[in-house]
This record gives sequence, C-alpha cells and structure tokens, in this order.
Amino acid sequence: MLRIGVDVGGTNTDAVLMDGRRLLAFHKHPTTPNVSDGIVGALRAILRNDTGGERDPASIAAVMIGTTHFTNAFVERRNLSRVGVLRIALPAARGVPPLMDWPRDFVAAIGHNVYCVRGGYHYDGRINSPLDERAVAEAARQMKADGLTCAAVCGLFSPVSAAMEERAAQIIAQEAPQIAVTLSSRIGRIGIIERENAAIMNASLAAMAREVVAAFASALRALGIEAPLFISQNDGTLMSAERVAQYPVLTFASGPTNSMRGAAFLSGLSDALVADIGGTTTDIGMLVGGFPRESTVSADIGGVRTNFRMPDLLSIGLGGGSLVRTEANAVHVGPRSVGYRLVQMARVFGGETLTASDLAVAAGYARMGAAARVADLDPELVKAGVAEIHRLFAEGLDRMKTSAAAVPLVLVGGGAVLIQGDIPGVSQVIIPEAAGVANAIGASITQVGGEVDRVYSYQELGRDGAIATATEQARQAALASGATVQSLRVVEVEELPLAYVPGGAVRLRVKVTGDLALADARETPAGQVQA
Repeated sequence: MLRIGVDVGGTNTDAVLMDGRRLLAFHKHPTTPNVSDGIVGALRAILRNDTGGERDPASIAAVMIGTTHFTNAFVERRNLSRVGVLRIALPAARGVPPLMDWPRDFVAAIGHNVYCVRGGYHYDGRINSPLDERAVAEAARQMKADGLTCAAVCGLFSPVSAAMEERAAQIIAQEAPQIAVTLSSRIGRIGIIERENAAIMNASLAAMAREVVAAFASALRALGIEAPLFISQNDGTLMSAERVAQYPVLTFASGPTNSMRGAAFLSGLSDALVADIGGTTTDIGMLVGGFPRESTVSADIGGVRTNFRMPDLLSIGLGGGSLVRTEANAVHVGPRSVGYRLVQMARVFGGETLTASDLAVAAGYARMGAAARVADLDPELVKAGVAEIHRLFAEGLDRMKTSAAAVPLVLVGGGAVLIQGDIPGVSQVIIPEAAGVANAIGASITQVGGEVDRVYSYQELGRDGAIATATEQARQAALASGATVQSLRVVEVEELPLAYVPGGAVRLRVKVTGDLALADARETPAGQVQA
C-alpha cells in the first residue's frame, strides 16, 4: 500500500510517494496563496507513472501532511485572532498574571483581554477554590461585547481534573456561542504559565486552522484521493485532520520533526546535528539514536514559553526568503521573509526585494534564477550579508550542542544552498540526495501515539500501580489515534518527584507509539481514524 507524504512550508510544498520505506517519486512545488493549489500541483507530479499516465488514486493507502503554516504565522505575528484569556486559579497565581512574559508585539496582535476568577485544583485533585461561575459568565459577556471570537481557558492543575475548565466552556457557550474555546488541559502539560501560553497560542490560530485544514481536504478531493488524511503533530506522531482544526498548536515543530526523521532515513546517521533550512526559518535539532532529542525544558516559540510535547529544537528567522536590509552601517538578515513569494519577489527571479537567496547567488555558491540580476550588488554588501547568514547559522548550531566536540551535520530543506564552507564545531557536512524533501519523507513514515502526563500519588497507588495505570491510558490513547495493537510500544517513561509536596507525589509521563492501522483506516472517511 502506497503512502503520500507532504510538507507544506512557507515557501515550498514538497511531496513524496513511498512504497513502504522505498522512495518512488518526489516533487517540490511553490506554496501558493491558496494552499490547496500547491498541494494539488505537488501531488499531481508524484502521481504520474513511468508511462506518462497517472497512478490510480485508489492505490493510495494514506496521506500524511506536515506543515509549518501555524509556526510561521505565530513567529511572524500574522493572521492571528484576538483572544480572550480566562484563568481559573484565584486566589493562587495572583502574582503572575496572564501574558506577563509575552513580547509586546504579540500582545498588540492578540489583545490584552484577561480575566482571572476563583477556582482550580491542587496537584492531588483537591479543590483550590470553588469555581466562580458568575465571574465566568460576566467575563464571557465582556468578551462578546468586545467582539472576540476566540478564548483560552486555563485552570490551576487542570490536567489532574478538567471539570472546572469544561464547566467554564459551557458557560461561555451559553453567554457567547460565537466564541471558540480552547481548554489548556487538552494541550499542555503540568505548569500553569506554559500551559496557559499554549492555550492562548492555539486560540489565536483557530480561525486560520479551519481554513488550512479545509484546503488540505479540498486538494485531495480534487485529485480523487479518498485515502484518510493525517497531519503530523509536534511529538513526531500523527493526528486526524479534525483534531488539527481544533488544536493547530499541536503541529508546532512538526515540520522540523519530520525533517529530522527524514534526515536520519536519508543519511543513515543515528547521531548528528540536523538543520532544516526552509524559505522562512531554519530549524535545528539533534538526532540521538535515530530520533530527535526531546526537550527537557519549556520550549520557546517566537519569544513565548510553552510546555508542548516536542523535540529539542531551535527555530531562527533565517531562510531562503529572509529579507536583507542595511541599518546603521550593518547588514541584517531576517527574521521577516517573503515566504512562498520568493520566486516572484527575489531579485534573481525578477523581483525587487533583496533576500538571502540573492546574496548566495551573488556570492557565486548558489545557483537559482538569473545571476545577472544580482550582478550589480555591492560586493561589500554581499560579503557582509553572507557573513551574517553564516554567523546566525553557526550561533544556532552552537546553542544546540551539549559539548564542544565536533559532530556531523546533516543539511536538509530547500534553503540548504545558503550554507557553504566549514562550520565551527562541525566535523562534516552531509547533504543527502533528496535532502530538499526530507520533511515529506519523514511525514510519510510517521507513527501514531498516545501520551499521559499527570501527577500520581505513589503512596496511594504504589510506583508499579501508578506506572501501570498511566501506561494503559497511553495505550488507549494510541489505539484511539489508529495504532495497531500488535505494534504498540512504550517509548518513554519519565518520573519527576515533586519536592515539598506530601503523599509521595510524582509527575509521571508515559508515551506509547505504534504503526498506523492502514487497512482499517482505509475503511473510514477521509480525515478520520478508526481505533
């Protein structure tokens, strides 16, 4: 059964056709303003067979899509909706209000519509304070009066019990049914500030998510592909299209995660640095044992701390479409980018905008477009710009390393042409064949999974009992996502004792993965998963 892997980036849409772990075809197509057009173009190219005809769409068992749309939108502060923030925690957490640590430009984009009410739980499920339902209703009415259509609800220790968050959502639905509500308990882990940030991010992207998912489904219908649609999430597993429409934030870092898995597949290396250079951003990570190293600290996305399930990645605003400008006698590259408009706006393609790609062509080590169109650039400007590109890149690599020892580097992504020569701290630079579509390859070989992250009392359940309970919950979550029973595997068990908390409290995280049940998935409607 054939699989299609697709990666929709800010600049290019990549597609691959895989027969098991064998690459049959790949194609890179410019991302279009209407996302579905770029997907259709890429898929139509890989579906052509050797005789010039097209493969039967019925031969496709599943379509897996990874996208950086939501990450790029958040990092670049564009297409974000205004959000109402409701925190259920008083009298706790009064000293650190919502949005306190957010960059000012983000707050300007989503608004400062913050409401704090009494409620929440303790780590063991005991009530911190009863939910102030009247205050929730008043907040909902104010959100409605302000014209808000999105809200984020975050309760104290809501991953332990989500009852108050769910009740608050019911009240908001009664008072302001036009408001789409994101509950933090369904996204983030333990830790109220980071989990709240994740919920706010998700709410700000909700409207965009519905449009993007609809475009994905439209592209498949246009080609007659009825195979189920899955989308990569940020822990390296898959989820249904319907779930992405509700929780777009779970796709953050899914593109680079897929690139890292694709890089391991293409290079044959199990331990190496990986840099995925796209048109808008460069995502840097570390392969350990063939899989991305997972982050052990709060992740920083565009200057905002979160606690997503995601690998240890660093995203910097450097890509083929990064804007080049001169200020105070210094050359700056990024973080703004022309994105998918690179082939229209970059000077080498006939445009008037100076980009990082133009500098690489003018310097003579990259070949794209027409080099004659950048021949008039000041050599000193080109030299300084290229030096800035490599400075930003080397600085990013150094931040990801855990030792001074030189390690191999695998370069993937369409923007890999921006880098040349020796890189400090790198033993060798490898650009594998089909490196430009490593992200799509990674998407096509992705598994499904389930995870539990909760606080348990070892004093009440015992260590073995708590781990067994969490493992079974993670197994059921993986099955619900479409994994086969035979392939289920516990890939991670993390225990973190909580200091100064009575009752032997331990934060326990268990992750289970498995292969997608394609035979069963084909019998369900596109975008849905049968457990």
